Amino acid sequence: MINFAFSSTQVDNSIMDTVKIWNSTPSRQQADEIADALRRGEIVILPTDSVYAITCDALNPKAIASLCRIKGINHEKNNLSIICRDISMAAEYAHIDDRAYRIIKEYTPGPYTFLLRSGRNLPKAFKGRKTVGVRIPDNQTSLMTADALGNPLLATSIQFDNADEAREPELMAERYASLNVGLIADAEPGGQEYSTIIDLTDSAAPQLMRQGKGEFHLAD
Repeated sequence: MINFAFSSTQVDNSIMDTVKIWNSTPSRQQADEIADALRRGEIVILPTDSVYAITCDALNPKAIASLCRIKGINHEKNNLSIICRDISMAAEYAHIDDRAYRIIKEYTPGPYTFLLRSGRNLPKAFKGRKTVGVRIPDNQTSLMTADALGNPLLATSIQFDNADEAREPELMAERYASLNVGLIADAEPGGQEYSTIIDLTDSAAPQLMRQGKGEFHLAD
């Protein structure tokens, strides 16, 4: 049985809520609660099949600005990635040709980020960007949250200084509670290995941009 549990972590005057997910799979109620927080513009830390991610509603410009401040990145200069529930959702925001479709279908859900040409429906934060990173992770919390939200999550990996900070959601909560992160989904221990990045924007052949978790065969 999957239980629904809420708790909070307070650092100074900042409080972060925690949704405790048992058996690595949220209930529909839990997924809806997380999606509701994202709709309100909150920043949420979620597990993936690699490193835990700092996420927000990819269609909320104010939330995107908050996420970028927390991570210390410039959305106009840094690569941005979205988490989608499936290829169908990804195709609404990125250009996926037949070859890219075959590759993504083979390797997802999985620990891969695919660089694709931007689609017309991407939010303002992606304005002028020719590419977008797409993730369909093998993680039920991320996938069910994207499904409950109805659109992609903007995602960037948490920062950590040691294995414990990467693995333990309680330590993540302590680190990010003072940085206006509103909620964390504590579903499982986090990983330390980032996703493998594959560039599918070149019509000639896919390019391995970063080797991370998961093996990719360039012959594909």
